[in-house]
Amino acid sequence: MPTAATAASLALDLTSGLKTRDLEELYQDLHRHPELSFQEHRTAGILAERLRSAGYAVTDGVGSTGVVGVLENGEGPVVWLRGDMDALPVTETTGLAYASTVDGVMHACGHDMHVTWLAFAAEALAAGRDAWSGTLVVIGQPAEEGGDGARAMVSDGLHTRFPRPDAVFGQHVAPGPAGLVSHTPGLIMSAADDLHVVVPGVGGHGSRPEATVDPVVTAAYIVTRLQSVVSREVAASEAVVLTTGQFNAGQRPNIIPSEARLGLNLRTQDAQVRERVLSAVRRIVEGECLAAGCPTEPEVNTGASFPATVNDAALDAEIAALHRELFGAQSVFDFGPAMGSEDFSLLVPTGVPYDFWFVASTPQAVWDAAPGEGLGAKITAVPGNHSSLFAPDLSVLLPGVRTLVGAALHRLGG
Repeated sequence: MPTAATAASLALDLTSGLKTRDLEELYQDLHRHPELSFQEHRTAGILAERLRSAGYAVTDGVGSTGVVGVLENGEGPVVWLRGDMDALPVTETTGLAYASTVDGVMHACGHDMHVTWLAFAAEALAAGRDAWSGTLVVIGQPAEEGGDGARAMVSDGLHTRFPRPDAVFGQHVAPGPAGLVSHTPGLIMSAADDLHVVVPGVGGHGSRPEATVDPVVTAAYIVTRLQSVVSREVAASEAVVLTTGQFNAGQRPNIIPSEARLGLNLRTQDAQVRERVLSAVRRIVEGECLAAGCPTEPEVNTGASFPATVNDAALDAEIAALHRELFGAQSVFDFGPAMGSEDFSLLVPTGVPYDFWFVASTPQAVWDAAPGEGLGAKITAVPGNHSSLFAPDLSVLLPGVRTLVGAALHRLGG
């Protein structure tokens, strides 16, 4: 296994011929043509064609729209590189010349950047295969946003149809001063659970509330009471976020509906805390419905679920050292665990070490103009992932390719 310095030097050599305009051309094309989860046909086709042209054996349609490219290059370790492909139902407001041309759909999370990084890293490693030996597997994953994509690929045989990895690498574009790379050993991203609550009632005319059981009032009590879970049932040292993101009920102002629906999102970093909060949510929903005299039991159903992302600490230390060699010691930092979530870890076979990191991408002028002092304060003030204003700086295109190439070379045999 090459040292961090050797892998960094090789990564620079293998990417030295990349042209900025080529990176920008692919990225801007993908940004103009975003596709929602499991609809990434155009994006997957572009990635698959580039991999085939570079010499990979490509399998299309893995887990619906996923792409897997395999490049066997002699004896040695197997490394997986993963990038996700889907966009979000967000209307773009960046005003960019290459803004989305699809109404109501935008690459607001930066997966267009991820595909660009992945494609050019795969091509650079293929062109420089004399510098390494082993097997490289490149994965274009669909539907990360809903938490279904990784599961779909695994269900479709990702772990059995393709070479088992010795290490798996992934990265995510994020807010922060462009050019910095965030590495966190161990827990780096939180678990997330969507909960769908149905509050039953007895509908009727707004003029006769006494003849009804109003689910809107009951649901409002539930939302209010849920605010006490984090503040009164979870230790201050535990990181938990519980959000009510949806409240739907009724069609007319003068009609009391027969049910109300809530959409909740829970973020946790400890499995026991997660179970405690889930139990509290169910208890509060059931208790408020009982107090209101609801005619039937409420429903609390689990939707999308993401596990925590927990980096292999030793592997993360190795890749962080490599990235310091690539970009300088001051360019790599540890921001700590994020409350955001990913399905990246679901792709990884049990027992295989993985490493996931962030590449900061906020344009310098935007960062300097943001209010507040310090990294944490400014990050909350600049457009971030899922914002209609999210616009990564194009200067991070080449560094993001090099982070992946370097990580792969660090594990592939020389």
